[in-house]
Amino acid sequence: MKAKQTAFVLAVVFVAYAVLIGWRGVLLVKVGTPVAVGLGLAVLVIPVIGAYLVWREIQFGRRTEALARELEAAGGLPVDDLPRRPSGRVDRAAADEAFGRYRSEAEAAPDDWRVWFRLSTAYDAAGDRKRAREAMRTAIAHHDRTA
Repeated sequence: MKAKQTAFVLAVVFVAYAVLIGWRGVLLVKVGTPVAVGLGLAVLVIPVIGAYLVWREIQFGRRTEALARELEAAGGLPVDDLPRRPSGRVDRAAADEAFGRYRSEAEAAPDDWRVWFRLSTAYDAAGDRKRAREAMRTAIAHHDRTA
């Protein structure tokens, strides 16, 4: 729930930023000189790109959460039983060992979204966020094809 609250607060902050910067863009366009109009249009593009990126991240989070609920209902959600260091982070050696098992499952059944979801959690536990997100996108794509 804390992640949802943080995402909401960040979205509200972004909207405030987009309104402020968009207003500056409008003021620049109203000046009417070619340079000011060009800068104003460029400034107006920034909130549009930002809104698209925020929307895309929110959609990714919603889809990930939906897959987690579905996998949990089927009893296939991986158990978080890896040993942790005093800081709360997962022990790297244990994460690497679990990762090997999930990677083998994904190689054995590359079209099953469930194994890609579990592989994503293993990447995340190992601290590889980039690959975790890639694996989750693969899980979402496979889920969409089977749904």
